[in-house]
Amino acid sequence: MEYKISQLVSMTGMPKSTILYYIREGMLPEAKKIKSNVHVYNDEHLELIKYIKYMKNSIGSSNDDIKIALKNKNSSLATSFTMIEPLMNTLSLVSKNDRFYTKEEFIGSFKINEKLLDKLIDDGLIVSLHDDRFTEKDVIIIRLVESFEQVGLQYEILKQYMLHAKEISKLERKMQEQLCKVRTDDNFTTLWEIMFDTLFKAKEYVFNRYTYKTFLKAIMEDKFG
Repeated sequence: MEYKISQLVSMTGMPKSTILYYIREGMLPEAKKIKSNVHVYNDEHLELIKYIKYMKNSIGSSNDDIKIALKNKNSSLATSFTMIEPLMNTLSLVSKNDRFYTKEEFIGSFKINEKLLDKLIDDGLIVSLHDDRFTEKDVIIIRLVESFEQVGLQYEILKQYMLHAKEISKLERKMQEQLCKVRTDDNFTTLWEIMFDTLFKAKEYVFNRYTYKTFLKAIMEDKFG
Protein backbone atom coordinates (compact mmCIF):
# COMPACT_ATOMS: atom_id res chain seq x y z
CA MET A 1 0.00 0.00 0.00
CA GLU A 2 0.97 3.62 -0.42
CA TYR A 3 0.71 6.23 2.30
CA LYS A 4 1.04 9.96 2.70
CA ILE A 5 3.52 11.04 5.33
CA SER A 6 0.65 12.18 7.56
CA GLN A 7 -0.71 8.62 7.47
CA LEU A 8 2.71 7.24 8.28
CA VAL A 9 2.97 9.57 11.26
CA SER A 10 -0.48 8.50 12.45
CA MET A 11 0.23 4.77 12.11
CA THR A 12 3.68 4.79 13.70
CA GLY A 13 3.52 7.64 16.19
CA MET A 14 6.81 8.89 14.78
CA PRO A 15 7.04 12.64 14.06
CA LYS A 16 7.34 13.79 10.46
CA SER A 17 10.66 15.49 11.19
CA THR A 18 12.10 12.23 12.54
CA ILE A 19 10.95 10.23 9.52
CA LEU A 20 12.57 12.75 7.18
CA TYR A 21 15.73 12.70 9.29
CA TYR A 22 15.93 8.89 9.03
CA ILE A 23 15.57 9.17 5.26
CA ARG A 24 18.42 11.69 5.12
CA GLU A 25 20.53 9.39 7.27
CA GLY A 26 19.88 6.44 4.96
CA MET A 27 17.96 4.46 7.58
CA LEU A 28 14.78 4.66 5.50
CA PRO A 29 14.50 4.54 1.70
CA GLU A 30 13.61 7.64 -0.24
CA ALA A 31 9.90 8.27 -0.72
CA LYS A 32 8.35 7.93 -4.16
CA LYS A 33 7.83 11.34 -5.73
CA ILE A 34 4.58 11.44 -7.70
CA LYS A 35 4.58 15.17 -8.35
CA SER A 36 6.14 18.36 -7.06
CA ASN A 37 6.09 18.37 -3.24
CA VAL A 38 3.99 15.17 -3.15
CA HIS A 39 5.68 12.02 -1.92
CA VAL A 40 4.23 8.64 -1.04
CA TYR A 41 5.55 5.93 1.26
CA ASN A 42 4.94 2.20 1.29
CA ASP A 43 4.80 -0.84 3.56
CA GLU A 44 8.59 -1.05 3.64
CA HIS A 45 8.73 2.37 5.29
CA LEU A 46 6.10 1.27 7.79
CA GLU A 47 7.93 -1.94 8.66
CA LEU A 48 11.32 -0.29 8.98
CA ILE A 49 9.99 2.45 11.23
CA LYS A 50 8.56 -0.23 13.52
CA TYR A 51 11.96 -1.94 13.51
CA ILE A 52 13.85 1.28 14.30
CA LYS A 53 11.47 2.14 17.15
CA TYR A 54 11.84 -1.34 18.61
CA MET A 55 15.63 -1.30 18.41
CA LYS A 56 15.84 2.12 20.02
CA ASN A 57 13.20 1.72 22.72
CA SER A 58 13.63 -1.95 23.65
CA ILE A 59 17.29 -2.67 22.88
CA GLY A 60 18.81 0.81 23.22
CA SER A 61 20.54 0.71 19.83
CA SER A 62 22.14 3.84 18.41
CA ASN A 63 21.53 5.17 14.91
CA ASP A 64 24.94 3.84 13.87
CA ASP A 65 24.07 0.36 15.18
CA ILE A 66 20.81 0.38 13.25
CA LYS A 67 22.51 1.56 10.08
CA ILE A 68 24.89 -1.38 10.23
CA ALA A 69 22.01 -3.78 10.78
CA LEU A 70 19.87 -2.38 7.99
CA LYS A 71 22.64 -2.76 5.42
CA ASN A 72 21.75 -6.44 5.36
CA LYS A 73 18.02 -6.30 5.96
CA ASN A 74 17.28 -8.12 2.72
CA SER A 75 19.53 -11.04 3.58
CA SER A 76 18.17 -14.12 5.30
CA LEU A 77 18.17 -14.24 9.09
CA ALA A 78 20.35 -17.33 8.97
CA THR A 79 23.21 -15.72 7.09
CA SER A 80 22.85 -12.04 7.96
CA PHE A 81 24.90 -12.03 11.14
CA THR A 82 25.81 -8.38 10.57
CA MET A 83 22.26 -7.61 11.70
CA ILE A 84 23.09 -9.16 15.06
CA GLU A 85 26.59 -7.71 15.24
CA PRO A 86 25.56 -4.38 16.85
CA LEU A 87 24.06 -6.39 19.72
CA MET A 88 26.96 -8.76 20.32
CA ASN A 89 28.43 -6.66 23.13
CA THR A 90 25.04 -6.69 24.82
CA LEU A 91 24.82 -10.45 24.49
CA SER A 92 28.33 -10.91 25.85
CA LEU A 93 27.72 -8.48 28.75
CA VAL A 94 30.88 -6.67 27.69
CA SER A 95 30.59 -2.94 27.18
CA LYS A 96 32.61 -0.91 24.72
CA ASN A 97 34.52 0.58 27.67
CA ASP A 98 35.55 -2.74 29.24
CA ARG A 99 39.23 -3.55 29.12
CA PHE A 100 40.48 -6.74 27.49
CA TYR A 101 43.52 -8.54 28.91
CA THR A 102 45.92 -10.96 27.29
CA LYS A 103 46.39 -14.16 29.26
CA GLU A 104 49.64 -12.88 30.73
CA GLU A 105 48.09 -9.52 31.69
CA PHE A 106 45.03 -11.25 33.12
CA ILE A 107 47.08 -13.56 35.34
CA GLY A 108 49.27 -10.72 36.56
CA SER A 109 46.53 -8.14 37.12
CA PHE A 110 44.23 -10.40 39.14
CA LYS A 111 46.77 -12.82 40.66
CA ILE A 112 45.23 -15.78 38.86
CA ASN A 113 46.65 -19.28 39.17
CA GLU A 114 47.63 -20.18 35.60
CA LYS A 115 47.01 -23.91 36.03
CA LEU A 116 43.55 -23.23 37.41
CA LEU A 117 42.79 -20.85 34.56
CA ASP A 118 43.84 -23.44 31.97
CA LYS A 119 41.72 -26.09 33.68
CA LEU A 120 38.66 -23.83 33.78
CA ILE A 121 39.09 -23.04 30.09
CA ASP A 122 39.32 -26.76 29.30
CA ASP A 123 36.26 -27.45 31.46
CA GLY A 124 34.27 -24.75 29.66
CA LEU A 125 33.75 -22.55 32.72
CA ILE A 126 35.82 -19.70 31.30
CA VAL A 127 34.51 -18.81 27.86
CA SER A 128 36.96 -16.39 26.27
CA LEU A 129 35.17 -14.32 23.64
CA HIS A 130 38.32 -14.13 21.54
CA ASP A 131 41.60 -16.00 21.64
CA ASP A 132 43.66 -14.93 24.63
CA ARG A 133 41.31 -12.08 25.57
CA PHE A 134 39.81 -11.91 29.04
CA THR A 135 37.77 -9.37 31.01
CA GLU A 136 37.10 -8.68 34.68
CA LYS A 137 33.89 -10.69 34.39
CA ASP A 138 35.96 -13.84 33.91
CA VAL A 139 37.38 -13.22 37.39
CA ILE A 140 33.89 -13.81 38.85
CA ILE A 141 33.93 -17.45 37.73
CA ILE A 142 37.49 -18.02 38.92
CA ARG A 143 36.76 -16.60 42.38
CA LEU A 144 33.60 -18.70 42.53
CA VAL A 145 35.58 -21.87 41.82
CA GLU A 146 38.17 -20.87 44.43
CA SER A 147 35.35 -20.45 46.95
CA PHE A 148 34.06 -23.93 46.17
CA GLU A 149 37.52 -25.33 46.78
CA GLN A 150 37.91 -23.29 49.95
CA VAL A 151 34.92 -25.00 51.54
CA GLY A 152 36.05 -28.42 50.33
CA LEU A 153 33.60 -28.90 47.46
CA GLN A 154 34.22 -29.93 43.87
CA TYR A 155 32.88 -27.55 41.24
CA GLU A 156 31.28 -30.30 39.17
CA ILE A 157 27.85 -28.74 39.59
CA LEU A 158 29.19 -25.53 38.00
CA LYS A 159 30.40 -27.56 35.02
CA GLN A 160 26.89 -28.96 34.62
CA TYR A 161 25.49 -25.44 34.90
CA MET A 162 27.71 -24.32 32.03
CA LEU A 163 26.79 -27.33 29.90
CA HIS A 164 23.11 -26.41 30.21
CA ALA A 165 23.95 -22.84 29.18
CA LYS A 166 25.76 -24.17 26.12
CA GLU A 167 22.78 -26.33 25.13
CA ILE A 168 20.42 -23.37 25.53
CA SER A 169 22.60 -21.32 23.19
CA LYS A 170 22.13 -24.05 20.58
CA LEU A 171 18.36 -23.80 20.98
CA GLU A 172 18.59 -20.04 20.48
CA ARG A 173 20.55 -20.58 17.29
CA LYS A 174 17.92 -23.08 16.11
CA MET A 175 15.23 -20.50 16.80
CA GLN A 176 17.02 -18.04 14.54
CA GLU A 177 17.15 -20.64 11.76
CA GLN A 178 13.41 -21.31 12.07
CA LEU A 179 12.61 -17.62 11.96
CA CYS A 180 14.65 -17.37 8.79
CA LYS A 181 12.41 -19.88 7.05
CA VAL A 182 9.28 -17.76 7.48
CA ARG A 183 10.84 -14.34 6.83
CA THR A 184 8.98 -11.97 4.52
CA ASP A 185 9.15 -8.22 4.03
CA ASP A 186 5.95 -7.89 6.04
CA ASN A 187 7.13 -9.74 9.14
CA PHE A 188 10.71 -8.42 9.23
CA THR A 189 10.28 -6.50 12.49
CA THR A 190 8.20 -9.18 14.21
CA LEU A 191 10.84 -11.84 13.62
CA TRP A 192 13.58 -9.74 15.15
CA GLU A 193 11.32 -8.85 18.09
CA ILE A 194 10.83 -12.56 18.72
CA MET A 195 14.58 -13.17 18.65
CA PHE A 196 15.65 -10.20 20.74
CA ASP A 197 12.79 -10.40 23.25
CA THR A 198 13.72 -14.03 23.84
CA LEU A 199 17.39 -13.24 24.37
CA PHE A 200 17.08 -10.04 26.39
CA LYS A 201 13.75 -10.29 28.19
CA ALA A 202 12.16 -13.74 28.32
CA LYS A 203 15.36 -15.62 29.19
CA GLU A 204 16.02 -13.83 32.48
CA TYR A 205 12.34 -13.92 33.43
CA VAL A 206 11.88 -17.63 32.75
CA PHE A 207 15.14 -18.73 34.37
CA ASN A 208 14.59 -16.72 37.54
CA ARG A 209 10.98 -17.83 37.76
CA TYR A 210 11.97 -21.48 37.71
CA THR A 211 14.69 -20.84 40.28
CA TYR A 212 12.15 -19.10 42.48
CA LYS A 213 9.63 -21.92 42.05
CA THR A 214 12.18 -24.62 42.85
CA PHE A 215 13.46 -22.82 45.93
CA LEU A 216 9.94 -22.04 47.12
CA LYS A 217 8.98 -25.71 46.81
CA ALA A 218 12.03 -26.70 48.87
CA ILE A 219 11.16 -24.12 51.55
CA MET A 220 7.55 -25.29 51.74
CA GLU A 221 8.56 -28.95 51.93
CA ASP A 222 11.02 -28.17 54.71
CA LYS A 223 8.47 -26.06 56.58
CA PHE A 224 5.42 -28.29 56.27
CA GLY A 225 6.85 -31.63 55.19
